Amino acid sequence: MSPDLAGRTALVTGASRGLGREIAAGLAAAGASVIGMARDAAALSEAAASFGGRALPHDLADVDGIADRVDGLEVDVLVNAAAVMSSPRSKTLDASLAEWRDVRAVDLDAPLALVQALVPGMARRRWGRVVNVSACLGRLTGPGTAGGLAPYRVAKAGLNALTRNLAHELALGRRGVLVDATCPGHCRTDMGGPDAPRSIAEGADTALWLCLRDSTPSDPAPTGRLWEDRAEVPW
Repeated sequence: MSPDLAGRTALVTGASRGLGREIAAGLAAAGASVIGMARDAAALSEAAASFGGRALPHDLADVDGIADRVDGLEVDVLVNAAAVMSSPRSKTLDASLAEWRDVRAVDLDAPLALVQALVPGMARRRWGRVVNVSACLGRLTGPGTAGGLAPYRVAKAGLNALTRNLAHELALGRRGVLVDATCPGHCRTDMGGPDAPRSIAEGADTALWLCLRDSTPSDPAPTGRLWEDRAEVPW
Protein backbone atom coordinates (compact mmCIF):
# COMPACT_ATOMS: atom_id res chain seq x y z
CA MET A 1 0.00 0.00 0.00
CA SER A 2 1.39 3.37 -1.03
CA PRO A 3 0.63 6.35 1.23
CA ASP A 4 1.23 8.83 -1.58
CA LEU A 5 -1.69 10.24 -3.57
CA ALA A 6 0.13 13.44 -4.47
CA GLY A 7 -1.14 14.76 -7.78
CA ARG A 8 -4.35 12.72 -7.53
CA THR A 9 -7.85 14.15 -7.08
CA ALA A 10 -10.42 12.37 -4.93
CA LEU A 11 -14.16 12.95 -4.67
CA VAL A 12 -15.91 11.68 -1.54
CA THR A 13 -19.65 11.80 -1.06
CA GLY A 14 -21.07 12.26 2.41
CA ALA A 15 -17.91 14.15 3.33
CA SER A 16 -19.66 16.54 5.72
CA ARG A 17 -19.72 14.02 8.58
CA GLY A 18 -19.15 10.46 9.71
CA LEU A 19 -17.41 7.92 7.52
CA GLY A 20 -17.30 10.22 4.50
CA ARG A 21 -15.54 12.97 6.45
CA GLU A 22 -13.06 10.50 7.95
CA ILE A 23 -12.26 9.00 4.56
CA ALA A 24 -11.88 12.44 2.98
CA ALA A 25 -9.48 13.50 5.73
CA GLY A 26 -7.46 10.31 5.29
CA LEU A 27 -7.15 10.83 1.55
CA ALA A 28 -6.06 14.42 2.10
CA ALA A 29 -3.44 13.21 4.57
CA ALA A 30 -2.18 10.86 1.84
CA GLY A 31 -1.62 13.85 -0.45
CA ALA A 32 -4.77 13.87 -2.55
CA SER A 33 -6.67 17.00 -3.50
CA VAL A 34 -10.04 16.14 -2.00
CA ILE A 35 -13.46 17.31 -3.17
CA GLY A 36 -16.23 16.68 -0.70
CA MET A 37 -19.83 16.36 -1.83
CA ALA A 38 -22.82 16.48 0.52
CA ARG A 39 -26.19 18.16 0.91
CA ASP A 40 -25.47 20.38 3.92
CA ALA A 41 -23.39 23.21 2.46
CA ALA A 42 -22.42 24.74 5.82
CA ALA A 43 -21.35 21.45 7.39
CA LEU A 44 -19.52 20.47 4.22
CA SER A 45 -17.61 23.75 4.09
CA GLU A 46 -16.54 23.32 7.72
CA ALA A 47 -15.43 19.74 7.07
CA ALA A 48 -13.56 20.65 3.89
CA ALA A 49 -11.72 23.40 5.72
CA SER A 50 -10.65 20.90 8.39
CA PHE A 51 -8.94 18.61 5.88
CA GLY A 52 -7.87 21.28 3.41
CA GLY A 53 -10.24 20.24 0.67
CA ARG A 54 -12.87 21.74 -1.58
CA ALA A 55 -16.60 21.71 -0.88
CA LEU A 56 -18.97 20.83 -3.71
CA PRO A 57 -22.46 21.00 -2.18
CA HIS A 58 -25.10 18.88 -3.86
CA ASP A 59 -28.14 16.96 -2.68
CA LEU A 60 -27.41 13.45 -3.94
CA ALA A 61 -31.13 12.77 -4.07
CA ASP A 62 -31.03 15.05 -7.13
CA VAL A 63 -29.56 12.27 -9.24
CA ASP A 64 -30.36 14.00 -12.54
CA GLY A 65 -28.22 16.99 -11.52
CA ILE A 66 -25.09 15.04 -10.62
CA ALA A 67 -23.52 14.89 -14.08
CA ASP A 68 -23.71 18.66 -14.50
CA ARG A 69 -22.38 19.22 -10.98
CA VAL A 70 -19.19 17.25 -11.63
CA ASP A 71 -18.81 18.23 -15.28
CA GLY A 72 -15.22 19.08 -16.12
CA LEU A 73 -13.70 17.38 -13.08
CA GLU A 74 -10.87 14.90 -13.53
CA VAL A 75 -11.18 12.57 -10.57
CA ASP A 76 -8.81 9.69 -9.84
CA VAL A 77 -10.43 8.36 -6.66
CA LEU A 78 -14.20 8.12 -6.14
CA VAL A 79 -15.58 7.10 -2.77
CA ASN A 80 -19.35 6.72 -2.59
CA ALA A 81 -19.84 7.04 1.18
CA ALA A 82 -23.14 8.93 1.40
CA ALA A 83 -26.18 6.93 2.44
CA VAL A 84 -29.60 7.26 3.98
CA MET A 85 -31.32 4.64 6.11
CA SER A 86 -34.89 3.48 5.69
CA SER A 87 -37.26 3.55 8.64
CA PRO A 88 -36.95 0.58 11.05
CA ARG A 89 -40.43 -0.68 10.15
CA SER A 90 -39.94 -0.58 6.38
CA LYS A 91 -40.53 -4.21 5.47
CA THR A 92 -40.87 -5.26 1.86
CA LEU A 93 -44.68 -5.42 1.93
CA ASP A 94 -45.05 -2.22 3.95
CA ALA A 95 -42.46 0.23 2.56
CA SER A 96 -43.97 3.02 0.53
CA LEU A 97 -42.78 3.56 -3.02
CA ALA A 98 -41.78 7.08 -2.00
CA GLU A 99 -39.42 5.79 0.71
CA TRP A 100 -38.12 3.05 -1.60
CA ARG A 101 -37.25 5.63 -4.25
CA ASP A 102 -35.77 8.12 -1.77
CA VAL A 103 -33.37 5.54 -0.33
CA ARG A 104 -32.47 4.12 -3.72
CA ALA A 105 -31.72 7.57 -5.10
CA VAL A 106 -28.95 8.29 -2.58
CA ASP A 107 -27.69 4.77 -1.88
CA LEU A 108 -27.64 3.35 -5.42
CA ASP A 109 -28.65 5.78 -8.18
CA ALA A 110 -26.27 8.57 -7.11
CA PRO A 111 -23.24 6.22 -7.07
CA LEU A 112 -24.21 5.05 -10.56
CA ALA A 113 -24.46 8.63 -11.81
CA LEU A 114 -21.03 9.47 -10.38
CA VAL A 115 -19.49 6.32 -11.82
CA GLN A 116 -20.88 7.13 -15.26
CA ALA A 117 -19.62 10.71 -15.06
CA LEU A 118 -16.14 10.09 -13.64
CA VAL A 119 -14.92 6.57 -14.35
CA PRO A 120 -14.54 6.94 -18.15
CA GLY A 121 -11.81 9.51 -17.45
CA MET A 122 -10.08 7.12 -15.07
CA ALA A 123 -10.08 4.42 -17.74
CA ARG A 124 -8.65 6.81 -20.33
CA ARG A 125 -5.87 7.83 -17.94
CA ARG A 126 -5.29 4.19 -16.97
CA TRP A 127 -5.49 4.86 -13.24
CA GLY A 128 -8.41 5.02 -10.85
CA ARG A 129 -9.97 3.77 -7.64
CA VAL A 130 -13.69 3.40 -6.98
CA VAL A 131 -14.74 2.44 -3.46
CA ASN A 132 -18.41 1.94 -2.66
CA VAL A 133 -19.22 2.02 1.04
CA SER A 134 -21.75 -0.76 1.33
CA ALA A 135 -23.16 -2.50 4.41
CA CYS A 136 -23.30 -5.97 5.87
CA LEU A 137 -27.08 -5.63 5.62
CA GLY A 138 -26.71 -5.63 1.82
CA ARG A 139 -24.96 -8.99 1.65
CA LEU A 140 -26.77 -12.06 0.38
CA THR A 141 -24.95 -14.12 3.02
CA GLY A 142 -24.71 -13.82 6.79
CA PRO A 143 -26.99 -11.11 8.20
CA GLY A 144 -27.66 -9.84 4.66
CA THR A 145 -31.10 -9.47 3.17
CA ALA A 146 -32.82 -11.40 5.96
CA GLY A 147 -35.89 -9.20 6.37
CA GLY A 148 -36.68 -5.68 7.50
CA LEU A 149 -35.18 -2.35 6.44
CA ALA A 150 -36.07 -3.42 2.92
CA PRO A 151 -35.27 -0.23 0.96
CA TYR A 152 -31.83 0.10 2.59
CA ARG A 153 -30.88 -3.59 2.39
CA VAL A 154 -31.93 -3.93 -1.23
CA ALA A 155 -30.23 -0.67 -2.28
CA LYS A 156 -26.97 -1.82 -0.67
CA ALA A 157 -27.31 -5.22 -2.34
CA GLY A 158 -27.70 -3.34 -5.62
CA LEU A 159 -24.58 -1.32 -4.83
CA ASN A 160 -22.68 -4.57 -4.32
CA ALA A 161 -23.90 -5.85 -7.68
CA LEU A 162 -22.96 -2.57 -9.36
CA THR A 163 -19.46 -2.88 -7.89
CA ARG A 164 -18.90 -6.38 -9.19
CA ASN A 165 -20.42 -5.66 -12.60
CA LEU A 166 -18.34 -2.53 -13.18
CA ALA A 167 -15.13 -4.24 -12.05
CA HIS A 168 -15.64 -6.97 -14.65
CA GLU A 169 -16.48 -4.43 -17.35
CA LEU A 170 -13.13 -2.77 -16.56
CA ALA A 171 -11.32 -6.10 -16.92
CA LEU A 172 -10.68 -6.53 -13.19
CA GLY A 173 -8.04 -3.83 -12.96
CA ARG A 174 -6.36 -4.45 -16.31
CA ARG A 175 -7.60 -1.06 -17.53
CA GLY A 176 -5.98 0.57 -14.52
CA VAL A 177 -9.14 1.06 -12.45
CA LEU A 178 -9.89 -0.89 -9.27
CA VAL A 179 -13.55 -1.10 -8.21
CA ASP A 180 -14.44 -2.50 -4.79
CA ALA A 181 -16.99 -2.33 -1.99
CA THR A 182 -16.48 -2.32 1.74
CA CYS A 183 -18.61 -3.09 4.77
CA PRO A 184 -17.56 -0.62 7.48
CA GLY A 185 -19.46 -2.43 10.21
CA HIS A 186 -21.68 -0.85 12.85
CA CYS A 187 -19.93 2.45 13.62
CA ARG A 188 -20.59 5.38 15.93
CA THR A 189 -21.91 7.68 13.23
CA ASP A 190 -25.20 9.58 13.15
CA MET A 191 -26.71 6.54 11.45
CA GLY A 192 -25.08 3.95 13.71
CA GLY A 193 -25.69 5.77 16.98
CA PRO A 194 -23.43 6.47 19.98
CA ASP A 195 -23.53 2.90 21.30
CA ALA A 196 -22.24 1.20 18.14
CA PRO A 197 -19.23 -1.05 18.77
CA ARG A 198 -16.87 0.42 16.16
CA SER A 199 -15.30 3.85 15.90
CA ILE A 200 -15.57 5.97 12.77
CA ALA A 201 -11.83 5.51 12.19
CA GLU A 202 -12.22 1.72 12.31
CA GLY A 203 -15.08 1.91 9.84
CA ALA A 204 -13.13 4.10 7.42
CA ASP A 205 -9.89 2.12 7.50
CA THR A 206 -10.67 -0.43 4.79
CA ALA A 207 -11.98 2.20 2.38
CA LEU A 208 -8.74 4.13 2.74
CA TRP A 209 -6.70 0.96 2.31
CA LEU A 210 -8.55 0.19 -0.92
CA CYS A 211 -7.88 3.69 -2.25
CA LEU A 212 -4.16 3.45 -1.47
CA ARG A 213 -3.33 -0.01 -2.80
CA ASP A 214 -0.61 -0.38 -5.39
CA SER A 215 -1.76 -1.87 -8.68
CA THR A 216 -0.74 -1.85 -12.34
CA PRO A 217 -2.69 -2.88 -15.44
CA SER A 218 -0.22 -5.69 -16.05
CA ASP A 219 -0.38 -6.89 -12.44
CA PRO A 220 -3.65 -5.67 -10.94
CA ALA A 221 -4.50 -6.00 -7.29
CA PRO A 222 -7.50 -8.21 -6.42
CA THR A 223 -10.61 -6.19 -7.26
CA GLY A 224 -14.33 -6.49 -7.86
CA ARG A 225 -14.74 -7.77 -4.32
CA LEU A 226 -16.39 -6.99 -0.99
CA TRP A 227 -14.01 -6.21 1.86
CA GLU A 228 -14.30 -5.94 5.63
CA ASP A 229 -11.32 -5.15 7.89
CA ARG A 230 -9.00 -5.47 4.85
CA ALA A 231 -10.15 -9.04 4.17
CA GLU A 232 -12.47 -10.31 1.46
CA VAL A 233 -15.92 -11.43 2.61
CA PRO A 234 -18.66 -13.21 0.62
CA TRP A 235 -21.20 -11.10 -1.22
